[in-house]
Order: sequence, then C-alpha cells, then structure tokens
Amino acid sequence: MEKSLNSPEYARLIGLLVAVRHAAGVRQQALAKQLGRPQSFIAKYEGGERRLDVVEFVAIARALGADPIKLLRDFLSEKPVKAAKKRSGSKAKKNRT
Repeated sequence: MEKSLNSPEYARLIGLLVAVRHAAGVRQQALAKQLGRPQSFIAKYEGGERRLDVVEFVAIARALGADPIKLLRDFLSEKPVKAAKKRSGSKAKKNRT
C-alpha cells in the first residue's frame, strides 16, 4: 500500500474535505480556529504537504458540520468530488419577456 501524499486516493480524500469546507462557506482561518490549530495546519493538509490521521479527519468533518461516516462512505464508494459552487456577489438578472 502506497503511503504517498501524492497518491490519487489521498488527493481524492483531501478534495472531498475541501469541497465540504467550500460548500459550508468556511474559510481556512475559521476552521483552524474552531480546531484550535493554526491556519497553516489547514493549508498544509489541503495543499498536500501534510498527511491527516483518522482522528484529525473526524475532527475536521465534525467542525464543518459533516458526518464523518458519510464522508468516508462517499470516499469508499469512489464518488467523484463535486466542485463547490462559488457564490456570486451580484444578483441574477431577471428574464424579461
């Protein structure tokens, strides 16, 4: 079993956590504060410089209001990570007929 930070599986796991954070509208700084960690902790695992253990994964999922078991099931089922929708600062234009 490969223990690389660069494995496709690990990248998919981190992508899942990043997508959940974006969907929750939480910035790295806010998540770090909630976890009692520096912002660099979030940046390093999201950037592939640091590997997460299971306890950290669970803490991060819970801090984001996500069910860690569901996230793990999604990961194990190899569901593709859905990109979080970016919020637009302007209101959508109304259709005129």
